[in-house]
Amino acid sequence: MLTNQAAWITQKNAIPMVVKSAPYPNPKANEIIIKNGAVAINPMDWMLQLIGHLGFPWITYPAIFGADMAGEVVEVGSEITRFAVGDRVLAVSTALDPDRNNHAEGAFQNYSIAVENLVSQIPVDLPFENAAVLPLGLATAASGLFLEDFLNLRWPTIPSKQPTGKTVLIWGGSTSVGSNAVQLAAAAGYEVVSTSSPRNFEYVKKLGASQMFDYNSKTVVKDIISALSNKEMAGAMAIGEDSVGLCIDILSKTKGTKFVTEIGGANLPKEGSVGILTVVRLVFTMFSTNLSVRYKKMRTGVTGKFVWGSNLKKTDLGNAIFGEFLPKALAEKRYLAVPEPEVVGHGLEDVQQAMDLQRRGVSAKKLVVKL
Repeated sequence: MLTNQAAWITQKNAIPMVVKSAPYPNPKANEIIIKNGAVAINPMDWMLQLIGHLGFPWITYPAIFGADMAGEVVEVGSEITRFAVGDRVLAVSTALDPDRNNHAEGAFQNYSIAVENLVSQIPVDLPFENAAVLPLGLATAASGLFLEDFLNLRWPTIPSKQPTGKTVLIWGGSTSVGSNAVQLAAAAGYEVVSTSSPRNFEYVKKLGASQMFDYNSKTVVKDIISALSNKEMAGAMAIGEDSVGLCIDILSKTKGTKFVTEIGGANLPKEGSVGILTVVRLVFTMFSTNLSVRYKKMRTGVTGKFVWGSNLKKTDLGNAIFGEFLPKALAEKRYLAVPEPEVVGHGLEDVQQAMDLQRRGVSAKKLVVKL
């Protein structure tokens, strides 16, 4: 019998996590068990540790967090045909979804359960630490771009589809979600206009953006509106501090779709240190910020909606992205596993340190712990 260990959040707001034994998971018919080789850190991980009980009241403690994992399949459910024991895979966890709330799915443990349509095979030459940067960013970007309740763009293919003649604005193209959104939109045949700090312009262009703008520029909104004056917009994705309101300003003065996909946590700073006081400020200003954005939507006619990475799990999009598009795209080197991983630890004991480092600020890379 295999034994399992996890990095536990023992109670609300508990720091640090405690590494101790965890039950070995028992997969349902449509689930697999992954022996994790690497896990990646997302801003939501430390946000949940600090104030998760405020936004996710259904979480029960002790809890196992973590959304990004890559490793080897060790067991498959009775209905699984796409995977076999020994397959190398990446997966996104739905452990904290209110309809799941299953700590056996958390990534921060040696063995995790994953739902079949949120798992992708990876090439033998793609290290686990590189593969682990993708799952949540990919799932969030795909949900916001392609689901009917959001931008409802046509789906990506390999090879890429012929150009649609339409343009998508990805605000925050160097972020984890942004890096995936740029690649996915380009693969679906859309022109991508994006923003980042100037040092990341070439990086985002490499992913498929045709034009880049400095989101710290005082004239960035005016400059983007001018660049889009003769283009038909397919909408926008807002990632980063104050990005929703800025995307509304732009879409209100351009032609085409007037919808903004709003990324959960879009009020987080674009880059740089995020301390406890910043988190407290975000909590207390969220209500007023949302009121301001809501008023701006009413005034301009632009609409929008928050998206979460697991939105695609109950639709055909989950299998289309993780089962069909991504395995082929990675195998043919037509999709980049980005942002670049920075390995900051080895073993579950280092996950807390990685979360603390992520909270201090990360740009155009993703922190990873090898297991």
